[in-house]
Amino acid sequence: MTPADLSRCVVRAVRCAVEDGELSGEGAVPQRVVVERTRPGGVGEYATPVAFQIAKSAGRRPAEVADVLARRLAGEPGIERVEITGAGFLNFVLAPASAVRIVGAVRAGRYPLRGLAADVAVSGELRARLVRQAVARIEAVQGLPSLPYIPYIPNIAPVAQRDGDVVARYGAGAAAWAVLAVPARETPAFPATLLLQGEASEFFRVRYAHDRACALVRNAARLGFHPEAGEVDAPALLRVLADHPLVLEAAAHHRAPERLARHLVELADALLDFQYRVLPQGDEKPSAAHRARLALAEAAGTVLAGGLSLLGIDAPTRL
Repeated sequence: MTPADLSRCVVRAVRCAVEDGELSGEGAVPQRVVVERTRPGGVGEYATPVAFQIAKSAGRRPAEVADVLARRLAGEPGIERVEITGAGFLNFVLAPASAVRIVGAVRAGRYPLRGLAADVAVSGELRARLVRQAVARIEAVQGLPSLPYIPYIPNIAPVAQRDGDVVARYGAGAAAWAVLAVPARETPAFPATLLLQGEASEFFRVRYAHDRACALVRNAARLGFHPEAGEVDAPALLRVLADHPLVLEAAAHHRAPERLARHLVELADALLDFQYRVLPQGDEKPSAAHRARLALAEAAGTVLAGGLSLLGIDAPTRL
């Protein structure tokens, strides 16, 4: 089960509880449920406040609603453990992510990946324009209001006058990264590392990781093999990839493109650590394990390119 599957599973559990009379039916079934990674020190891997969301319409205390849902969700395949914390938060531990399932979902287009070709025409200051365009793209791939809808986002801090023309100085892509990588209410910073091609630059690392994924596929083809989905022992990379749809949901829900930017950095770092295991070494012959690792790296590259596209930033195949 992926985190996105978990969100749908919780909605289904609410619906079934209503249909079976365990919860009041009037307005109790939400269309979407927010599921997010638990914070450091929290219980489990994922958590949702859905019990608070539906308690009033269900005519029950959040803890009572959480108890009803926990009993139903505990038996779902892919959920290893359900716990209730606080006044009614549901916390989950999931079974390890499946590389076959994730690669298949990316290849089948079930991951919301690409920005739209036509952007929202937004006038005004650079920061406000870029934030609203990014939020509009992220909301559009979530099936929310589509372009030319312009989202309202209050309190967007502009680029400080002291920074001058940041597009001319840093380039359009790096400037967009800098203004989208921090919450809209914060004034963006433009460190010297934006101009560096090295690990100190998050902007470079994200685009370089995509470049490496493309290079791995090209080099594998020269060695005579191609990506083929299979199970892979890569828990860090699989976890970040599994979280991607959930991160996009949260970014749309909170109108916070910085959540996507932070996630892309995490994904890039996981892929850059994983890349050295993909191709055969020395006299090693390509095997099913190499093909499966290549498929996972290719999927990660696809997700990186899609995420950058949603932020309005290109993803070159060769840097």
